[in-house]
Amino acid sequence: MFLMSNWYDKYLSIYGKPFSEVSQEIIDGTRERLAAMQSDKPLASIVVIAYNEETHLQACLWAISEIQCKYPVEIIGVDNDSKDRTAEIFEKSGIPYYTEYQHSCGYARRCGLQHSKGKFYFDVDGDTLYPPQYYEIMLNNLLKPGVSCVSATWSYFPDANHSKFELRMFEMCRDLFLWIQHFKRPELSVRGLVFAYNADYGRQEEYRVDIIRGEDGSMALALKKYGKIVFVRDRRCRAITGYGTIGNQSMWQSFIQHVKIQSKGISRIFYKKEHYEDSDDNLVKP
Repeated sequence: MFLMSNWYDKYLSIYGKPFSEVSQEIIDGTRERLAAMQSDKPLASIVVIAYNEETHLQACLWAISEIQCKYPVEIIGVDNDSKDRTAEIFEKSGIPYYTEYQHSCGYARRCGLQHSKGKFYFDVDGDTLYPPQYYEIMLNNLLKPGVSCVSATWSYFPDANHSKFELRMFEMCRDLFLWIQHFKRPELSVRGLVFAYNADYGRQEEYRVDIIRGEDGSMALALKKYGKIVFVRDRRCRAITGYGTIGNQSMWQSFIQHVKIQSKGISRIFYKKEHYEDSDDNLVKP
């Protein structure tokens, strides 16, 4: 008999599969649990953004429906004008969701922030799975005095092209670099898939939508004036995701590529900075 060894194994049973292959039992169970969790007076808003995530979104929502959190929350979705069955999955989940017709993570996250009611805002990517205690532990840190936002760590699930050993080595090196970088440049170590912050502060700053990537790091930079950026390194907060930032290349190829990218201007990690000049290739063209 096969024994589950990871908290996410059961969600991976449908991760990557078309929605037509997901059982009605999973869909109905997810809907019932999400409905029971929804609060009219949430402390935190869990905002799931998705663009063409038909093969991942149901697994994400299934995981969220089984969270363990003592705080009241709301779960809402943002469909970034998907062309597949993403909107249908949101509809069948029963959670409120909104359609953002301008394409980018910045626009989608901004839409979610505008519709959220919680004091705290959780960025959630529709292709990522979050462990059951993720939200409670992150909120425990957000509620500490002088904290404006928090970020956590994340892993990739092993598959035929990426072994557990390769992933562990890659993630250890990456996490060490992010840890060193966070002392002077914490905003550069923030990643949107594991990012949460005080929504009142966020609404005063708003998401940037004029850049292609880095909207969450820019938000974190803006939030520094309100309080500390805290990095939660508790293993119970470690999300798991697919290979969107790695692609189909090997872990070794990805490691070399990341080293080359991060080596450019490496001295930046040794001093603080409050303003960044955007490179032309990261600007949204009119």
